[in-house]
Amino acid sequence: MVGLTLKNSDMMKKFLALLATVLVAASAFAGEFPDISIAEVKALSESKKATIIDVNGTDSYKKNHVPGALNFDSIQANLAKSLPADKNAEIIAYCGSPKCKAYQEAANAAHKLGYKNVKHMSAGISGWVSAGMKTESAK
Repeated sequence: MVGLTLKNSDMMKKFLALLATVLVAASAFAGEFPDISIAEVKALSESKKATIIDVNGTDSYKKNHVPGALNFDSIQANLAKSLPADKNAEIIAYCGSPKCKAYQEAANAAHKLGYKNVKHMSAGISGWVSAGMKTESAK
C-alpha cells in the first residue's frame, strides 16, 4: 500500500507540473504584451523606430491616429508585408482606451509571425488625445 501511495504521489507531482506548464503556455498565448508609455510611443513615432498599429477600425483611424500608425483594417490580410523584416523590431499595437482589448488581435498576429518585441500602448488613442499628443487624420 505504501508503494501505491508513493506511485500516486509521483503521478500527482507529474500532473501538477504538466498543469503548471499548460497554464503558463495558455497565459502567454492569451496575448499579454508589455505596456509602453505615451511618451515612449511619441519618441518612437517621431524617430520612426517602431511600427505602430492602430486597431480602432477604419472610421476611427481616418478621424485620428498616432502619427505614422498603420490602419490594422487595411493591412490585416497581408500583415507580414507591412511589418519589417527584422523579427526583433519594435511593434506597438493600441486600440481605444485602457479597457479595450482589441489591440490583442494585431499584437497576437505579429507575435504569431515571429516578432519578439511586441508591445501595447494601453492608454489607447483616448489617452493619447487626453495627453495632448499630436494626431494624424486620413482620407
